Order: sequence, then structure tokens, then C-alpha cells
Amino acid sequence: MMKTLYLECYSGISGDMTVAALLDLGADEQVLRHALASLPVKGFDIKISRVKKSGLDVCDFDVLLDEEHENHDHDMAYLHGDDHMEHVHTHTHGGGEHMHPHIHRGMKEIREILTQADLTPRAYETALRIFTVLGEAEAKAHGTTLEQVHFHEVGAVDSIVDIVSVAVCLDNLNIDNVIVPVLYEGGGTIHCQHGILPVPVPAVSNIVAAHGIRLALTGENGEYVTPTGAAIVAAVRTSDKLPESFVMEKIGLGGGKREYKRPGILRAILICEEEKEQEKIWKLESNIDDCTGENLGYVMERLMEAGARDVHYSAVYMKKNRPAWQLNVICTEESIPKLEQIIFEETTTIGIRKNRVERSVLKRTFDTVQISEGEAKVKLCQVPGRDGVKSIQRCYPEYESVVQLCRASGKSYQEIYQEIVAVWHEENRW
Repeated sequence: MMKTLYLECYSGISGDMTVAALLDLGADEQVLRHALASLPVKGFDIKISRVKKSGLDVCDFDVLLDEEHENHDHDMAYLHGDDHMEHVHTHTHGGGEHMHPHIHRGMKEIREILTQADLTPRAYETALRIFTVLGEAEAKAHGTTLEQVHFHEVGAVDSIVDIVSVAVCLDNLNIDNVIVPVLYEGGGTIHCQHGILPVPVPAVSNIVAAHGIRLALTGENGEYVTPTGAAIVAAVRTSDKLPESFVMEKIGLGGGKREYKRPGILRAILICEEEKEQEKIWKLESNIDDCTGENLGYVMERLMEAGARDVHYSAVYMKKNRPAWQLNVICTEESIPKLEQIIFEETTTIGIRKNRVERSVLKRTFDTVQISEGEAKVKLCQVPGRDGVKSIQRCYPEYESVVQLCRASGKSYQEIYQEIVAVWHEENRW
């Protein structure tokens, strides 16, 4: 069964929030640690813990950087303070104070890192896709190309760890589809390596514009959607629409580090859609112009007894304006040889067309209903709800049961049929 993930980004999205939510959803921590240990990147460790956010117990994924690689990504004073230069990253060495140079990696270096890491093919492709989305957005912002841009956000150690971790966790959870309807974003300004920028920052704006992602502005100050978070959504999202109804199978909560008005919580929800079953069946067709009605009636009986799902005839005109019948048989693939043998044996056709088709089938169950005339078999079909309305059940009395009760009681077909339906609805309060 395909696995569908719904990311609820009411408080925005970032790389560490996504990893935490996926871990809380059940991604294997040991698998993740093994993959990260294989990265040819130094200067980091990870910490996975539980924290409280608005009274809720959520998972926290923290990339611990050494002094050389610290980038103030979670330093609120640095990000939104007035005197930014007080927070420039420095260290003392040999009696003097020096700025730490940040490594400016490009796509070539990123590909080399991913190639050397011990990743599954799917995790590798997902990580590369996220990096590419982010790199294209940074390249557009700086007026250069994907291969030439040397970006800070993508090249930073914590961003590399976050992106690889998301790819590994999605692969480990075996996620097939990802639904993200909208991203909630704040406003104001934020301090980064390029200076003071408006929120959404250019990289985020470029990503949502290029990939048609809906953005809802909260009117609150703060960067709720980071470039890494936006790139993750753009790279892994397969739909922006939730099904009309669904079942929540499991929920993961990931906490963010920044303290804003909205609690930094990302909900990752595994959902199962309540939908009509898709069934692959086969349709056999033959045009017949020289068989009697009695002959064709007998053919239908034999085909149904042999396992055909349905058999019907349609009036057609063949070549030379000959009136004829088209025999249509609906069946499973396993039944084809037996049903074809019957058609060739019992009719004058010399050829059978075969087509594989899909049909939507409502979920069905069977039950019995006791009425005054006796017991009747009924078929119950589940009709999915829409627009917030719950699903409904329909009751269909089985033909053979209705006929048997009609003959025993002397009542009409409609009288028995309606009585069965009425009793079933009364017993089930429908």
C-alpha cells in the first residue's frame, strides 16, 4: 500500500523541524546516524531529544556545530536584533581576534559529498533534488548559474545535515506521496550573511514562485519558512490537495528552535485516504452476426457459471450493414483462458478482442435481514462522503432472496424489496 505523508506547516517549516517530525513519526534513528556518520563533512554532531512546545511533547533534532562552523541560525538576537555586529562570530587565537571564514560550497562539492556518503539510491536522489531546488533559488537571487553559485545556506554544515537527514528519513519511512497544501510565513526582516533582508527572504520567494507553492502570510514578525524548508517542500511534494476524507494513521511532531508568536511545531501525518477501491479487470469483446438468440442466451449462462463478472450484448452494425450482436464479457485475468474457450466453442466468432481496464468499486460487505416473510441477503456499499459529510451506507437486497420471498409469500417484487430496505435502515438507524 502506498504511504502518503501530510505536512501541516501552520508554523512554517525548516530543515530541523522536518527531520524531528519524521523521527517522531518512526524513522529509524540508527539508520540516520549511520548515514550521517558516512558524510565527508566535519564539525558537527547531532542530538535527538524531547522538548515541550506549548505544553506538547515534541521531538527535537539539533545539529551541534563546533565553534568554527557556528552560523547563528538559531540566535534570535542575531537574526532580529538591532545591533547585528555585536553578534558576529569571532574567536581569539594567539592574542588576536579573527572572524571565522565560512566554507562556500557549490553544487559540485555537494554532489561529491552525496556520492561519497552511504545513502540508498532513493535517499541520494531526494537529497540531490532538494539541494538543486535550493541552489537554483540562490543562483537566481545572486544573478548567476546553478553551477557557478557558491551559496552560504546550502554549503553550511547544518543545512547539509538537515537535507541529508530528511532524505534518509523519508526513504526509511518508505513515503510515496507528500501533500503540502500551504506554507505559513511571517514578515519583517532578518539578518543573514548577505545583510538585512525582508521576509520571505529572496531564496524562499524564488522557490515558492518557481514551484507554485501557496504562501499564507500571518502578519507576524519572523521567518517561519527557511530556504531549506521551502526547498524540501518543493522537492518532495507530490500534491497540494488533501483527499476529501482520510484516516490519520500516525502523527509526528517536530519542534523548531526559533521562538516566535506561533509555536514552532511541524506536524507530519501519515494518512490513509478513504477512497473507492481500484480494481484491474479485463473486457472481452466479439462481434457475432450468425448465432441465434437461444444460442447466445445459453452462452451467457455458461460464461456466468464459469466466473465472468458480467456479460451483456449490445446491438451493432457490422461490415456490409449486417445487424449483429457485440458480446461483452467482464472478467479477471485468471478467468480469460476458460472464458475464451467457451466463447469459441459456443459461438461462431473467429476472434476475441481483449482490453485491460480499471474500474472504481465501492467497498462492499454482505449481511442478512429478517423480515416477516423470512430471511433475505443484502449487499452493503460504502459511499465516501465529501465536503465534510461522513460516508454513507446503501442497502441492496440480493435478487435471489427477493424472488424466493416473493414466491413464498405471494407479494410483489417491489413490496418485498422495499420491506427489506426499510427493516435494514430501521435496525441500523439510517
